Amino acid sequence: MAKDPFGALREEAWEANQALPRSGLVLYTFGNVSVFDRDRCVFAIKPSGVPYDALQVGDIVIVDCDGHVVDGRMRPSSDTKTHAVLYRHFPDLSAIAHTHSTHAVAWAQAMRDIPIYGTTHADHTPAAVPCALPLSDARIAGDYEAETGLQIVEEYALRGLDPLDHPMVLVGGHGPFTFGDSGAKAVYHSVVLEELARMAWMTEGLAPGAPELKRALVEKHYGRKHGEGRYYGQ
Repeated sequence: MAKDPFGALREEAWEANQALPRSGLVLYTFGNVSVFDRDRCVFAIKPSGVPYDALQVGDIVIVDCDGHVVDGRMRPSSDTKTHAVLYRHFPDLSAIAHTHSTHAVAWAQAMRDIPIYGTTHADHTPAAVPCALPLSDARIAGDYEAETGLQIVEEYALRGLDPLDHPMVLVGGHGPFTFGDSGAKAVYHSVVLEELARMAWMTEGLAPGAPELKRALVEKHYGRKHGEGRYYGQ
């Protein structure tokens, strides 16, 4: 049997997708992870509607940057065009995760940014997690999944955000997307986002009107993990 030219890419995407249910972020067939091969301008993504416990490495679909299937026997995720748009507009991304995790979705349904209340949040991103507006009727009636990606791209441009520094975003009325330099890191950011959403919800329950974290602490915590002089870790 000929060696699969996309074998390593499929394996990474499969491992990342398997991590979603293990992390408690998805139910049934909700959610997906894709992993991007920048040199070949293709990405590997979960097939549509396949239960995670039945998903095999060979089921992972290879798609080009326009969302067309390059290799695979199954239909790719219904969110494939969203991923394709994000990879085209954010070429430094290496992976994208999308879930419908409970607390993150609650903020998306409330159509609210997740405020930066504490250092746990600041360790991962130096600002509120942005929530893009729900799609307009015209966008919903058009190429819906591609328009979802464009809605995210436009929100980042509007706010002047870099997706590498701000690897978590909500789409109003829909749910979260997270980014990473690997499939595992994109999933990590999905796990962190769900916890940040839960913490922020609890904070507002305990102290309505609580202030956001002071800027000096935000900069200290973000900088010690991500800045030029970072010193967290080995």
